[in-house]
Amino acid sequence: MSSFKDRFSNHASAYRLYRPLYPAALFEHLASLAPTRECAWDCATGNGQSAIHLSKFFIQIYATDASRQQITHAIQKPNIMYSVSPAHSAPLPDNSVDLVTVAQAIHWFDTDRFYREIRRVLKKDGILAAWAYHLPTIEPEIDAIVQTLYFDILGRFWEKEISHILSEYRELQFPFTILPSPSFSMITSWSLYQLIGYLQTWSALDLYRERHGNDPVERIVPKLLSTWGRPSSSKRMTWPIILTIGKNLHAR
Repeated sequence: MSSFKDRFSNHASAYRLYRPLYPAALFEHLASLAPTRECAWDCATGNGQSAIHLSKFFIQIYATDASRQQITHAIQKPNIMYSVSPAHSAPLPDNSVDLVTVAQAIHWFDTDRFYREIRRVLKKDGILAAWAYHLPTIEPEIDAIVQTLYFDILGRFWEKEISHILSEYRELQFPFTILPSPSFSMITSWSLYQLIGYLQTWSALDLYRERHGNDPVERIVPKLLSTWGRPSSSKRMTWPIILTIGKNLHAR
């Protein structure tokens, strides 16, 4: 991908409200792999969800995103420095970073340029961790309705980069020494209203609306209502995390 496809600025405030939270154990594990805990870079930080977790383990966090709207809605903390920057051009010195994290975003990058930047900023034995998640597991009937939205209604409106999530990053180039990792999942309890808010953040919705002039989520709401029960009641949701971790064995 040669230019920034901004599919999230229009949903920046909703993205902060209606996205599941990453588990603290994930960041504890990543911090344990870093050569030191001086500096971490959260690339494509969005609303700063990962940066907040990293700030508990590292002295300084640099959090960047190409979307100014996302940075505007980011969660603030004294040791997090936010900036509007593309993935391939970080405001960081050479060999200065212990850990780089990329959550739900590396499939959008021009990876050749991004990996050159990673090699520039990572210390020897520094860590790059990239992860993503796909559809939640709730209950079989509800899962089937959500899958209808994803595959049948929105299928041709997903951009080609999403295929990397469908293949669980197995087809994504990752030119670093791959490290084994434990399994992590995001688990939360949401009402139907929160689930609908989450569905409204999907990147394919804008393209669908441009083409059809209506909201595709509204097509599945009646079925969700009939299956869910009381809309304000909460149900457990689980998103398995697709995680790839690499180590930079060579100093630049």
